[in-house]
Amino acid sequence: MATVLVVEDDPFVRSALIRHLSETGHAVRSVGTALEALREVAQVGCDLVILDLGLPDLDGSEALKMIRGLTNVPVIISTARDDEAEIIRLLNDGADDYLVKPFSPEHLTARMTAVLRRLGGGAVTAPPVLRVGGLAIDPQRREAVLDGRPLDLTRREFDLLAFLAARPGVVVPRREILAEVWRQTYGGDQTIDVHLSWLRRKLGETASRPRYLHTVRGVGVRLEAPGGPVGCTT
Repeated sequence: MATVLVVEDDPFVRSALIRHLSETGHAVRSVGTALEALREVAQVGCDLVILDLGLPDLDGSEALKMIRGLTNVPVIISTARDDEAEIIRLLNDGADDYLVKPFSPEHLTARMTAVLRRLGGGAVTAPPVLRVGGLAIDPQRREAVLDGRPLDLTRREFDLLAFLAARPGVVVPRREILAEVWRQTYGGDQTIDVHLSWLRRKLGETASRPRYLHTVRGVGVRLEAPGGPVGCTT
């Protein structure tokens, strides 16, 4: 299993990639902009990046150069631009492979396997344990511990907590939570609120007296350690 970062601004394409990669056993994170991708690569890390070129804030080719300034993580370009000269330039700039849209999930899986095998002998690193204050979240084992005590979380509660813990101190918009955790593009505020309520109960806090989960009215949710935005990975 690899930890894959999907960088794609089209919500439908992104959802399809997330669904396929998750079904094939990979741990998936996704973002819709180049700046978010750079933050994820720098702060969290991953085994492989699938990078769309048509991003809203920065062209993917520029994002590729910036990623290469941070890490040697494998990058597969996902593009609708079937231009040989540009593909050659991207490979010269540090891309490890490319796929021209539309492509099948099976084609993507084959390219990913080949890239990982070629660059790492098929071995991939385990997702890092996320630590925020007394919280420790292991994405690979799907285990969460608070102050040394295992938390009994449902699948969705774990996904929500891990998603927020990967972004400590950051206010995550509700629409992003809905898209990334629930794979929905609209509605669902009540669903988020219910799961936040259940999580708070298991973390020993309430909405009126939060320790880790802070709701920013009209914006989203922030997870941070009691006393300040402290977070790291190991």
